Amino acid sequence: MIRRRVPSRSASAAVRRPARHGRHGREGRSPVVRPPLLPLETRDERFDFAVGTAAEFLRSAWPELREVRFEVAGMPMAADDDGIPRWSVHADEQRIVLYRLPIERLSHLHREDDLHRRMVIEGCVFRAAAEYLDRDPWDLGPERFRYF
Repeated sequence: MIRRRVPSRSASAAVRRPARHGRHGREGRSPVVRPPLLPLETRDERFDFAVGTAAEFLRSAWPELREVRFEVAGMPMAADDDGIPRWSVHADEQRIVLYRLPIERLSHLHREDDLHRRMVIEGCVFRAAAEYLDRDPWDLGPERFRYF
């Protein structure tokens, strides 16, 4: 075994090793509160999921909507006479486009929670599909709202 010889130093010239613990022995501990974690799903994903589930319900209930594509876009190209549209219906292309930002930001919720946000999104999907079918939105799910 080969050992390397270290030159001897005097006690005053000895280099101190860094302390393992700081003052009161508390240095090096992990913080009590961890940094916030990223959300498991984003607002875009929640919006897409709400639109997708409402669209699948409508497709299963109405055969006229089975070939219709429900698309999500950020913003409409321009405002119309009524203001900023929440959706656009293209019957000749069998396509309904829902605009995420106007639906999320211009909707007035009476309670800020995920349930009410989802209800607003689903309501827009139902109204857009009703405009496509030229019906009243309440006619699209008649059995769903009969409690008597």
